[in-house]
Amino acid sequence: MDLDVSANAREGSPPPAGACRLDSVRWNADGLVPAIVQDAVRGDVLMLAWMSRESLALTLEEGRTVFWSRSRGTIWRKGETSGNVQRVRGIRLDCDGDALLVAVDQVGGGACHTGRRSCFFQPVEGGDPRAAAEGDGRLPSGALESLARRLEERKSADPGTSWTARLYARGLDAILKKVGEEATETVLAAKDGEPSRVVAETADLWYHTMVMLANFGLGPEDVLQELDRRAGRSGLAEKATRAGPD
Repeated sequence: MDLDVSANAREGSPPPAGACRLDSVRWNADGLVPAIVQDAVRGDVLMLAWMSRESLALTLEEGRTVFWSRSRGTIWRKGETSGNVQRVRGIRLDCDGDALLVAVDQVGGGACHTGRRSCFFQPVEGGDPRAAAEGDGRLPSGALESLARRLEERKSADPGTSWTARLYARGLDAILKKVGEEATETVLAAKDGEPSRVVAETADLWYHTMVMLANFGLGPEDVLQELDRRAGRSGLAEKATRAGPD
């Protein structure tokens, strides 16, 4: 069930079809409900926190996650001090009404206070460490965000000391030339069939492609959102929408 995020939900008007009001939430004895926070694009679980009726109402009103701190006994807004804000895309109530799933865009660094992307990075003894590692902020999804921030910083760096700054200074044509070169080298590596070289050349291609994106004020999240938009859609149908005239 989707929570009604419109102002009408607080003004007595009927919620949209399939949506529910705050009264549908089954609060625990302390007046709280667990909120599982999930990346809206990637689908990975970022953290679990608690919401009170007030913090949930503020979350809906402000469009960012607002929680209840059980240790401090007060409202706290995620990213208030760190800047790692979570922009809310949607909230769902589970079948029993006693847990929330909050889909967000994670802004800034990771969701965890340790600096990792996800709070769920510690494998339980006896479990598969590879499965636990999927939520570790040191893996590629977090690395792309970190790289995007560094690329943005390089825009103001000295071209004499930074390759990325030198590319920015040379302009779009120089950046596109490198993207083309790295794409060709990636294809050649794949043709040679050497996995380690394929990885290395793909890393170079991704790097220079991200420089190109940054040159247009874009980042990896923009590409991921586009992929998310296409999810479940036929590749042939998607291609047809972008086909030029015969």
